[in-house]
Amino acid sequence: MMSEESEPMRHVDLGSPLEPPASDQWFPSPPPPIYSCTLTPELVAKALEELQEKPEWRLRDVQALRDMVLKEQPNLRTRLDDAFLLRFLRARKFDYDRAMQLLLNYHSSRRAWPEVFHDLKPSTVKHVLDLGFLTVLPHPDPDGRYILCLRPGKWKANDYPFEDNIRAIYLTLEKLIQPEDTQVNGIVILADYTGVGLSQASNPGPFLAKKVVSILQDSFPIRIKAVNIINEPRIFKGIFALIKPFLKEKMAERYILHGSDMRSLHSHIPQSVLPAEYGGVAGHLDMTAWSKILLDSEEEFVVEFCQPDPLEGVVLPDSMMFEGEQTGSGGQDDDSFRGLRSQLYYCY
Repeated sequence: MMSEESEPMRHVDLGSPLEPPASDQWFPSPPPPIYSCTLTPELVAKALEELQEKPEWRLRDVQALRDMVLKEQPNLRTRLDDAFLLRFLRARKFDYDRAMQLLLNYHSSRRAWPEVFHDLKPSTVKHVLDLGFLTVLPHPDPDGRYILCLRPGKWKANDYPFEDNIRAIYLTLEKLIQPEDTQVNGIVILADYTGVGLSQASNPGPFLAKKVVSILQDSFPIRIKAVNIINEPRIFKGIFALIKPFLKEKMAERYILHGSDMRSLHSHIPQSVLPAEYGGVAGHLDMTAWSKILLDSEEEFVVEFCQPDPLEGVVLPDSMMFEGEQTGSGGQDDDSFRGLRSQLYYCY
């Protein structure tokens, strides 16, 4: 059994002046090949309480999931190292069957959406990063959760395909999930809808919206603890109506609409970690630091994603969420899209 006395990962001292740190100082390096627990004693206790993760059983549980994969899906091309499998166990509170299903969903999503997952690496989304569509704030909140900041209004439908935004978000999530802290604490999303108009609101449509939600809810091993929406326009009612049918009740409850009320936002995300643009004290929003972190990780993503189809020769269970999504014309989605588009025009 690995010792819990390993040196904890570095954290930002929120009591010090909050100058944005250099990109190579504030985000941890990738985990080593051989697993060694990096959780602080406090996070070990939190993982036990919230995720049913018992330190003395941790590697036994990983081996149990590994054995399930080897027995039930021997042809699946997937990583089987401790650090990787732990992400799925933690995301499903150490329920072996649900963790296995999540792992299969994780891989099946690549086949279901080749426009997003083909040749997926940071250099292919540099234009998205340069536009300022997303970043990760350099200071986690007091609960240790990194904050993914999205600005949909920066994107216009004629700039590039909507799928490129999803590629950038997915790569960011892949990087964020590497530290064990994130696997236990989860993340927070801050979505600033300043500048969002009808052209953005009517994209991507119900079919793509369903895929995005399905990937985030059912196909990625990360805990999204809150989605804070600010500066939302009137047409956000239509946007939310587009995605809400696909959200699980627990996730829908985590969407918090603040409008332009920064005091409401500060009650959920403290000023100490927010940039000045949102009434915070942590300097101005820096769109380059996170971009550099991703671009410097190019080789990691080439190894992870630019390989043969992990599902080649794999027989998936009937319960697979993406099964059959590539067939048919999606008539029902088309009908719902027409109705929602009318609603968007009305709100606009």
